Amino acid sequence: MPSPRIRFGVLGAADIAFRRTIPALISDPDVTLTAVASRDGAKAARFAEEFGCEAVTGYDALLDRADVDAVYIPVPVMLHAEWVEAALRRGKHVLVEKPLAATRSRAEELIGAAESRGLVLMENFTSLHHSQHAAVTRLLAENAIGELRSLSAAFTIPPKPDGDIRYQPHVGGGALLDIGIYPLRAALHFLGPNLEVAGAVLRRERRRDVVLSGHVLLTGPQGVTADLAFGMEHAYRAEYTLFGTAGRIRLDRAYTPPETHRPRLELERRQAVEEIALPPDGQFANLVREFSLALRGDAHRLARHQQDAVRQAALIERIMDVARVHAC
Repeated sequence: MPSPRIRFGVLGAADIAFRRTIPALISDPDVTLTAVASRDGAKAARFAEEFGCEAVTGYDALLDRADVDAVYIPVPVMLHAEWVEAALRRGKHVLVEKPLAATRSRAEELIGAAESRGLVLMENFTSLHHSQHAAVTRLLAENAIGELRSLSAAFTIPPKPDGDIRYQPHVGGGALLDIGIYPLRAALHFLGPNLEVAGAVLRRERRRDVVLSGHVLLTGPQGVTADLAFGMEHAYRAEYTLFGTAGRIRLDRAYTPPETHRPRLELERRQAVEEIALPPDGQFANLVREFSLALRGDAHRLARHQQDAVRQAALIERIMDVARVHAC
């Protein structure tokens, strides 16, 4: 007998939900979209009309529904923990936009609350679920560039309009929490969990008291390093390069490629550069499938995701502690 479909509610009418995550949810054969909630009834109605579900005004009203098994939470960064906690108290499984939390203790607290209730809590960190990163991992395993010595990664975007949520530090969290976590997560993925913060520089705007950009140096147990740049006051860059003793691997459009994007991986070794064409992939659909498998009982899969979320939060916290902050 087939398993019942997961009845999802969406808590927040965010642009990322409309463009990427909800289409991935409704395309998954194990998912039914029940309702979308917003504090603005008109926004909820727009989502409901587009995706064929019910519109709900107010987040609590959605969490109180008996026909919702799981919620996707795309509210602003600094509100994640509050609404994850509220959803878990109502007995809902949770898929939350990244990052889960800005401190290790808060991430561990939320994960513990989910475990104590037998609920799945997963961070919607889609970027590393694109198959292009698996291709990079295979090349590393094949010793294509020799022993890995360092990683350089950057994610930068041009300035946003003044009213953008990222410029509200107590709501949107600024550039580190919204943008810097992408190269940070790439470093954890490729260099392993035991990374330490060797140094950091943050540019903070005085007027809005928000971090606009930064640079971070991480180091691993054997002296392998990660040089990370991020910000929202630059030309667009979304890339990483892995340097080994016998070559390098570079990937552009590394974090948020559309489903139609055909990645091209650059492999340099023995003074020759080879471009490797990779197939397009749907990283949002892949993450929804991960969540579904975790909810069906894949405990190992869920534990790996949660450990990564905790490690990420610990690095974020440490960066904030040690960073040299330049006001501008």
